[in-house]
Amino acid sequence: MQEKKVGTLYLCATPIGNLEDITFRVLRTLKEVDLIAAEDTRNSIKLLNHFEIRTPMTSYHEYNKIEKAYQLVAKLKEGRDIALITDAGTPGISDPGEDIVRICYEEGVPVTSLPGAAACITALTMSGRPTRRFAFEAFLPREKKERAAVLEELKTETRTIIIYEAPHHLVKTVTGLMDALGDRELTVCRELTKKHEEKMQTTFSSLLAYSAEHEPRGEYVLIICGRSREEMRRAEQAGWEEMSLADHMAQYENQGIDRKEAMKLVAKDRGISKREVYQGLLGE
Repeated sequence: MQEKKVGTLYLCATPIGNLEDITFRVLRTLKEVDLIAAEDTRNSIKLLNHFEIRTPMTSYHEYNKIEKAYQLVAKLKEGRDIALITDAGTPGISDPGEDIVRICYEEGVPVTSLPGAAACITALTMSGRPTRRFAFEAFLPREKKERAAVLEELKTETRTIIIYEAPHHLVKTVTGLMDALGDRELTVCRELTKKHEEKMQTTFSSLLAYSAEHEPRGEYVLIICGRSREEMRRAEQAGWEEMSLADHMAQYENQGIDRKEAMKLVAKDRGISKREVYQGLLGE
């Protein structure tokens, strides 16, 4: 008896604004699968109706993500193919899609991703900020302790930082970012791919001043400049210079490092020669 084939979970990227940004492959897949799992069926039905897609749809969202994931995996194991779509963009990025993908791997169910729009990449590429290295934080945590921990980590982040925010939380989030990171440069993107798309290179302080006169509207992506390595080096060096040479040496020697090697490390930390360290120690 031939073993029944397991279905595939298709992660289908949908437009973040402009409906023309959907791919032919996604459209074909949405028509061919047995079921579409959508983050918000009321929102997704508009997209499906626009492209005359009649595939049955079910809800899969933050509040049923684990229980429903196992139900969907059971259907996949029966041989049904399922497409997962989010409200906008690529499933699995800052939404419950990551949970069903993890469960599919645990249960031996195939998963594939059909690439397309993603707000974080769209904003980054048009921001004018460094793109080679970036840290995607999505929405900052709402819980105070966790949020403070994330902001503390971001203080020394040298990569470009990407953060999502809703209009009614924008001022509070930018205020918190400025308090933690200082007045950084950033690019603010909103209404991506839509008719009234906006990009603005600014600073935290200028953005707060602007928001006081212009009520935030639409979904925001903040592309924030990371801290420069040179700035971090200068700050670290200034910290060492506040410490006496003897105490600086003691930090290394107390770790079991011999005096000669400790002098090399101290010289490197302070940006001076080993001879200057030696002479300084004699003078203390």
